[in-house]
Amino acid sequence: MNRKNARKKAEELVSNMTVEEKASQLRYDAPAIKRLGIPAYNWWNEALHGVARAGTATVFPQAIGMAASFDEELIHQMGAVIAEEGRAKYNAASKQEDRDIYKGLTFWSPNVNIFRDPRWGRGHETYGEDPFLTSRLGVAYVKGLQGDGETMKAAACAKHYAVHSGPEELRHEFDARVSQKDLEETYLPSFEALVKEGHVEAVMGAYNRVNGEPCCGSKTLIEKKLRQDWNFEGHFVSDCWAIRDFHENHMVTSTPMESAAMALNAGCDLNCGNTYLHVLNAFHNGLVTEEAITEAAVRLFTTRYLLGLFDGSEYDDIPYTKVDCKEHLEIAHRAALESIVLLKNENQILPLKKENLHTIGVIGPNADSRSALIGNYHGTSSEYVTVLEGIRRYVNDDIRILYSEGCSLSLNKTESLAQDLDRLSEAVTVAENSDVVILCLGLDETLEGEEGDTGNSYFSGDKTDLQLPACQRKLIEAVAATKKPVIVCMMAGSDIDLGAVSEYFDGILYAWYPGGRGGNAVAEVLFGQTSPSGKLPVTFYNSLEDLPPFEDYSMEGRTYRYMQKKTQYPFGYGLTYGKAKTTSAHIRKTDSGAVVSAQVCNTGEVSICEVLQVYIKCMDSAYAVLNPQLCGFQRVELQPGETKTVELTIPERAFTVVDDNGRHIVDGKHFSLYAGFSQPDERSKELLGASPVRIDYLAE
Repeated sequence: MNRKNARKKAEELVSNMTVEEKASQLRYDAPAIKRLGIPAYNWWNEALHGVARAGTATVFPQAIGMAASFDEELIHQMGAVIAEEGRAKYNAASKQEDRDIYKGLTFWSPNVNIFRDPRWGRGHETYGEDPFLTSRLGVAYVKGLQGDGETMKAAACAKHYAVHSGPEELRHEFDARVSQKDLEETYLPSFEALVKEGHVEAVMGAYNRVNGEPCCGSKTLIEKKLRQDWNFEGHFVSDCWAIRDFHENHMVTSTPMESAAMALNAGCDLNCGNTYLHVLNAFHNGLVTEEAITEAAVRLFTTRYLLGLFDGSEYDDIPYTKVDCKEHLEIAHRAALESIVLLKNENQILPLKKENLHTIGVIGPNADSRSALIGNYHGTSSEYVTVLEGIRRYVNDDIRILYSEGCSLSLNKTESLAQDLDRLSEAVTVAENSDVVILCLGLDETLEGEEGDTGNSYFSGDKTDLQLPACQRKLIEAVAATKKPVIVCMMAGSDIDLGAVSEYFDGILYAWYPGGRGGNAVAEVLFGQTSPSGKLPVTFYNSLEDLPPFEDYSMEGRTYRYMQKKTQYPFGYGLTYGKAKTTSAHIRKTDSGAVVSAQVCNTGEVSICEVLQVYIKCMDSAYAVLNPQLCGFQRVELQPGETKTVELTIPERAFTVVDDNGRHIVDGKHFSLYAGFSQPDERSKELLGASPVRIDYLAE
């Protein structure tokens, strides 16, 4: 069903409602209207990396890990799996008249905010710090989730609109002051792409204000930018209880009635929260018109018709057996493999060779942790495979596995009656009796996440610094003192200071939160069954002193595009077990931008998958970003000794700049493009011992 027909049906249905009935449908927990045959519907559902909070589902790696794959096709497949399982669960629940929260087909995902500061606790929900990467992966997710059938398979939602990335503690009162240039260059491109290219069905407003206007009541963001400039036709939903913040925290209104009126009049159709209980009072007091209430209801019922919730859908027969099925688990396994980033591999410590090992020590608080597999906004896996279990399964009985928790994730002891660091001596003993140690460190959703969801000593889910908890730092020192070969497996959703880890140990894998059975993928990479291929979607900084204050939303000095200081590990960096290089590259103009053609080869001895990356910088415009920025990427499989020619399409917008008024303009003719397996920055060259091929291009 196309949108025009769906809207016509919605208009006809809504025309039969009283104003009270229409207003009742603007809540996330919309009640039934029995006289019109309308069942209750709960709009609130989550699917960040799998159907979430609704029981069993395939649990993919956390979003930041998916971003490390640099794989649009994979993200599209994940979206399709989520839609398939979402439909299966909806069909089953509906048959039992179960209309509860997390049971609908309107998924409030993906999160396409820019991970601009490593302190932000929710950064692991995003696709990283780069607007281009975020846009491409976000569009792929939306298209996979919504499908291309006669009816929409499920409805995606771009969140949190806009300029939203911490601090979590202040989000209900914070005013993000941002220039028009930063707004258009960094904070809005992903939302624009999801609307214009992905045709995302919903957009969720953020808690904060932007330049004085609360996001869920901003005529600038909703009416002008979203609906007029981008021609968004779907529905707009508030973040949960964000409209309440208008009068309680932002102080831009005085009463709940005024807040409801402000949001509705700005174009916010659906209230996650209860402030729209005051919409009728606002109507009776002349603050909103019945036409405004009607339009919001029509938009919402248009979505329900597009999903086939009244006239039936070709997806109504998807059986529950599709949930967490073998096919879906295989895609999740591939995702986990592609997400793992190899940061260091000195003395060829990896891959491990089974025939050379008798005993492996697996140590650390995340070695046997389910929480370290799943991140936040997750479903329930039918089976969990931790790193310890993954290694044990991989080696069977051929190699002895010794295990020690080593320390708590963040506390001083693991047993309440014990002395501090009560597992440290055991960890040392395990290391001393092992041929090699896999040291599993990091965080989980209790230490980094959303305000109100975490149970830590940090700042409402944000990190106060880039350090591991003190107990883990003590564990690092104790294991290092044994002088045994050590590979660190870091499981976290953000930048952790790896200075000491890199100093002490030869191998570092960054596994993020790899999903329900992620331990299998970690084991396969450790033993070389698969070469690692992930790339960092965020910059790893040497120190917070290299960054502006957390509350500063100017992009100056932030992310790889604007930073001037040396990084610990750069955006786009990641090793493989092979050796790929770009031998040549050239560019040709097209009607919609350009195509870069690069010749790449694998001079190593193992099969690999690499990520070819293209960066661009306008050399003769004062408005150009400081450093070359990503404008194209593609995964490439290479056999030992194989050479391939790879073509990447570079969009026309890459050859524009953003001026101080936020306009995308052509303001230069001389461009430098760089094609290779990393950024063209000095730190990447130092780590890889190779540089991308530079192409100088003169635009007509």
